[in-house]
Amino acid sequence: MKTPMRHGVAVLLVLLLCASLFLVYNGNFSGVARDANDTLASRQLRRPTTPPVRAAKPLAPVLQGYSGIIDHKPLKMHCQTCALVTSSGHLIGGGRGAEIDRAECVIRMNDAPTARGYAVDVGRRTSLRVIAHSSMQRVLRSRHELLNASQDTVFIFWGPSNYMRRDGKGPVYNNLRLMNQVLPKLRVYIISWQKMLQFDDLFKKETGKDRRVSNSWLSTGWFTMTIALELCDRINVYGMVAPDFCREPQHHSVPYHYYEPRGPDECAMYISHERGRRGSHHRFITEKRVFANWARTFDIHFYQPDWSPAPLPANRTANATLSTT
Repeated sequence: MKTPMRHGVAVLLVLLLCASLFLVYNGNFSGVARDANDTLASRQLRRPTTPPVRAAKPLAPVLQGYSGIIDHKPLKMHCQTCALVTSSGHLIGGGRGAEIDRAECVIRMNDAPTARGYAVDVGRRTSLRVIAHSSMQRVLRSRHELLNASQDTVFIFWGPSNYMRRDGKGPVYNNLRLMNQVLPKLRVYIISWQKMLQFDDLFKKETGKDRRVSNSWLSTGWFTMTIALELCDRINVYGMVAPDFCREPQHHSVPYHYYEPRGPDECAMYISHERGRRGSHHRFITEKRVFANWARTFDIHFYQPDWSPAPLPANRTANATLSTT
């Protein structure tokens, strides 16, 4: 009697043990499956989403007539806003440096410096520097300031075609090529002789004067302003006076170059060149009349001193068609 009873209890214990093992196993399996599902879900939530498609930045337009000194490739450049900084003594004391540096592109001329305490008035940045053949040696003498620290600056050199020829007989071209080989990161361009003829033709069209017949040279300011019109949507000019400024009886006397405080007076320089008939000279005042006329049509503004061109009479319209490309 006791043996069957003990046998039944044993069977019952075995059944209870199996049931317990089944519950434990099933619970663990569900937990593992649940953890696996949670891990998969969390991974899916953390999976990086496809980044939004960004509009490609438009390519800078090709500006014909400016070729690289080494690779001969054309210049590609465009700026929405440009600060064109002259070399005038009017810039001193204006405190416009920070304002100038906020422009997308800053354009300077020849060897005009930004160091030596001038930055507060003229800014620090330089995106483009337009340089006359006659200023090349001064630029080379200041190479540590103007060249070595200007890896992102575009340099455009202009000069007579016989100085820029590529057949080994162009002295300016030869020096520029050597300079670019020594400093290969510099972006150095020259203006082609065809483009130089277009600058001459534009001057004659806008003024009615043939600069070669009058034995005059276009100034670096002429080249710089015209180049700026090709690559800038808006041009803010700093340090350029109005065409009739020097005729005012009480006009302010400043040095021709802000970095040469003991140099010639600016208005004396303008007037002597405008009246010159012999030797090399510029038509500074004539050029400024053209710039004032262009400002009536294009987005050009003048600061330090601040001025705007007078409106034309009702029966006249501004004729400022540029055909330099």
